[in-house]
Amino acid sequence: GVKQLVVGVNKMDNTEPPYSEARFEEIKKEVSSYIKKIGYNPAAVPFVPISGWHGDNMLEPSDKMPWFKGWSIERKEGKAEGKTLIEALDAILPPSRPTEKPL
Repeated sequence: GVKQLVVGVNKMDNTEPPYSEARFEEIKKEVSSYIKKIGYNPAAVPFVPISGWHGDNMLEPSDKMPWFKGWSIERKEGKAEGKTLIEALDAILPPSRPTEKPL
């Protein structure tokens, strides 16, 4: 099964007003509630506000969302933090493979 999640909140350029912190927090709260119900720990899931169309917070931090100070997660393997979607994806831990077993 899927052990780790990253949540990218897309279309932040299309909120009212554009790049709305209130809308991001509303979505984060709703999604956190849902992922908790299905068995994930929301504290271990990075939430990143992005605009895929404009590239905001995808590869580099966006100056259009000064309110977003970055994401931070805690998991048993340690803490991780960053500001962009690519950093959140890079923070995913690769699964351990049973290399001592036969194919």
